[in-house]
Amino acid sequence: MTREIGGAQPVDGSGHEPNDADADRGEERLRHGSILPSSFVERWVAELTAIVPPRRRALDVATGAGRHVLVLARSGFTVFGVDRRLDALRNAAALMKESGQPFRAWCADLTSSPLPRARFELVLVTRYLQRDLFPSLREALVPGGAIVYETFTERQRAHGRGPTSPDHLLRAEELRIYFRDFEVIFEEEVDEPEAVARIMAIKRGIQL
Repeated sequence: MTREIGGAQPVDGSGHEPNDADADRGEERLRHGSILPSSFVERWVAELTAIVPPRRRALDVATGAGRHVLVLARSGFTVFGVDRRLDALRNAAALMKESGQPFRAWCADLTSSPLPRARFELVLVTRYLQRDLFPSLREALVPGGAIVYETFTERQRAHGRGPTSPDHLLRAEELRIYFRDFEVIFEEEVDEPEAVARIMAIKRGIQL
């Protein structure tokens, strides 16, 4: 079941991730307000405005409280968001309303609710891993659209913070497998200051 949030007029919704996912993301929720946008996301979102097809619709998957919604909007994207937590989406909607930016979002459990197909020129995912969602992420992009993805790897355990379950940590070189038929523009895996894998890749094909 999904419920849509238009602008700053949220409607209640439901949907739950597995309990262990909630535990792993607990620290993230507590610290979210102090987390700055990812410099990786800021860099590539700015550059992608000249690369992706012109409608420039961006989907922020697992939006949370809106860490990246203003980054997307200020780079010229029409921003859509999806998250299972209504309170977080309300915060994101408030940020966008205060800045005078349009924002549409829906509250849904991504473990059971598919994403729209061939709808977005950019799909952004940060600090979220759900392996069975990768086909839906790929299909949500129009041909010529871009995926910007950044999340933790197994080596993050050495830092003693963040997720610990293997369900929510990428294995070495795993991320590239999911986008092996995309045109990879940038990818890296780093261990400091956090252990994360990153990729920016373009979906091959012709925009109709």
